[in-house]
Amino acid sequence: MTTVHPDDSTPLARAAEEHVALARKVDEIVSLPRPERTRVFVVANQKGGVGKTTTTVNLAAAMAVKGLRVLVIDLDPQGNTSTALDIAHTEGTPGVYEALVEGESIDALVQPCLAHPTISVLPASIDLAGAEIELVSLVARETRLDKALQSYLAESEDAGDRYDYVLIDCPPSLGLLTVNAMVAGREVLIPIQCEYYALEGLGQLLRNIELVKAHLNPQLEVTTILLTMYDGRTNLSSGVAAEVRQHFGPLVLKAAIPRSVRISEAPSYQQSVLSYDPTSSGALSYIEAAREIAEAATRKAEA
Repeated sequence: MTTVHPDDSTPLARAAEEHVALARKVDEIVSLPRPERTRVFVVANQKGGVGKTTTTVNLAAAMAVKGLRVLVIDLDPQGNTSTALDIAHTEGTPGVYEALVEGESIDALVQPCLAHPTISVLPASIDLAGAEIELVSLVARETRLDKALQSYLAESEDAGDRYDYVLIDCPPSLGLLTVNAMVAGREVLIPIQCEYYALEGLGQLLRNIELVKAHLNPQLEVTTILLTMYDGRTNLSSGVAAEVRQHFGPLVLKAAIPRSVRISEAPSYQQSVLSYDPTSSGALSYIEAAREIAEAATRKAEA
């Protein structure tokens, strides 16, 4: 008589095993290594709905939870990054618009994030929606964010409060706001969703990055690609992930962000997923992604 054993290779069982393994791995991370100098990331993809804001918010939270000092710049007029970090950004609230258009010091505009004390936020209000038009007539319109940011980072370092990372959340377009981000940034992080048409339009983004690099910011490099909305149970997600990894190689982080209800719910409570549900697969995946980013800098410095 044949004994029937429960099938421990079902998608649900595999997912549970992967979650436990990831939780153990993350538990071993006491803190992340500080980079030698502030790393400035531009989180960009002109497609909407790929996870730019979600990635910005939760990577910042993951870095903060593991001991790093982070500045988040909300460059999207919708202000969703500010909302998710519980930062005031109603119409008229001073923020990135004043820094870009009116030339105010960032020091007077940043707000602390109460849930994550080592995160500071430069918020976006609806006033930013008109900045694209207003910037056209201004002198050095492409470099205004860079000048304001570099001045603020230098002041912070002189005051003994150096930032480890700056994350700039871009709008879903390739206009002047995104160009300002790319001139101010040194590294580009591209979130790519594991869905049909994932790579559509990416060529235009990469061409724009090359144009900015050639004419405005020779230090700009695409260093990180993060797979988002990954569902290992579907052939579509697995196929897209394999295609992206084949195309971009080592730029793609091993950690992929799962499609998760917890990640989607957190912003409605004005929280990151790390404060909303720190043991969820989404929170653990963002910590693992943050670890990869931090350790890549350490390896590069040692090379």
